[in-house]
Amino acid sequence: MKFVAVTSCPTGIAHSQMAAENLEQTAQANGHEIDVEVQGAMGQENELSSEAIEAAEAVIIAADTAVNQDRFADMPVVNAPVKEAVNDADGLLERAIEEADGATATATTPSEPGVETDVAAGTDGDIEGSSDSVKRGGDPSKGLFARLKRLLS
Repeated sequence: MKFVAVTSCPTGIAHSQMAAENLEQTAQANGHEIDVEVQGAMGQENELSSEAIEAAEAVIIAADTAVNQDRFADMPVVNAPVKEAVNDADGLLERAIEEADGATATATTPSEPGVETDVAAGTDGDIEGSSDSVKRGGDPSKGLFARLKRLLS
């Protein structure tokens, strides 16, 4: 599978780098491809290209800061603290695979009526839980810090 990820921590020096490296190594060890963008106080490193985003089957956002998710619209997204990518990259990749498989199954269920009820019954709670985590906090670009940053820059 192909993934894209964004790692971010408030300082962006150690944890976001360690999380990115751990995600890359774990994905490679499991036969997956991943492109990781690192965000922090120093700005962005390895910015994700639109081609990489389009080719990805799921997105992993391991961040302790607000990450703009507009470019990942209509894609399965797994949100987690950066610490989880450092300590349990395998778990994050498994969740991303489940989200990608769930999105694929949901997209194909109208043509497969027998599968529709099984898929909906089996993953509905997980999908709702991840949607809530995406919606929590609202749009970070409209927050106080983002507005102050635009005003002062």
